[in-house]
Amino acid sequence: MMIGTIAVLGAGQMGNGIAQVAALAGYNVVMVDIEQEYVDRGFTTIQKSLARLVSKERITQGDADSALARIGTDTERSACADADLVVEAIPEIPELKFSAFQDLDRICKPSAILATNTSSISIDAIAEKTTRPDKVIGMHFMNPVPIMKLVEVINGSDTSNEVTGAVLLAAEKMGKIPLMCNDSPGFVSNRILCPMINEAILTLQEGVAEPEAIDGIMKLGMNHPIGPLALSDLIGNDTVLHIMNVLYDGFEDEKYAPAPLLIKMVEEGKLGRKSGEGFYTY
Repeated sequence: MMIGTIAVLGAGQMGNGIAQVAALAGYNVVMVDIEQEYVDRGFTTIQKSLARLVSKERITQGDADSALARIGTDTERSACADADLVVEAIPEIPELKFSAFQDLDRICKPSAILATNTSSISIDAIAEKTTRPDKVIGMHFMNPVPIMKLVEVINGSDTSNEVTGAVLLAAEKMGKIPLMCNDSPGFVSNRILCPMINEAILTLQEGVAEPEAIDGIMKLGMNHPIGPLALSDLIGNDTVLHIMNVLYDGFEDEKYAPAPLLIKMVEEGKLGRKSGEGFYTY
């Protein structure tokens, strides 16, 4: 399965990063979002990101110009019609994902691979909304996409070996290291990461230590580049809560129950960096 054109559905933080690395890899890219404002903002973010890479001499100005020239934008999903691979990167809301894949299944050519950047929603559940479950797969890029090397490739129950192989090659061409797993609540990354974050929140909730101490111990003692509470603020406390609920519902195990403090903070709008306040003030 040859991939020449990639469509990215969503021009937000993840979507514009995926569009950038795909274009730098030589793919023709169309980045689609529901409002022109979102598309323009995403394209501006790519321009600034490429300019930083040029200033750090990681790429040449010619590389940046060529990548930008390969990126088209649109506000209609019909622009995905000719893509060989579509990577969906819209908000982590199941109903939105399901609706998007129903649309993409109808719009895209029969041979197109439909990938989701979901961090927690079941690949099988998404695939069920299409008539091509063998061509549905997870491509979970890490944030920030231009810097982080990993792509967690998640196979659904019906994903074909040919599709998996094509996606692995595409990720490698984008300069990423793809590592595979099978569909399961939280996959590998968030099944391990989010319970650790949740445990840090419980440690704070129980008065064991202050946020700076909790994060400092994990950074200095465990060689983590960022502490779990600061990481929760970076990810978004609402997103962490959503993933914990996915794990709790999926495994029906009390060890995945979200910390009451996490629930309270989300209810109060303390979502982390994006709201200006979480475990820390920004």
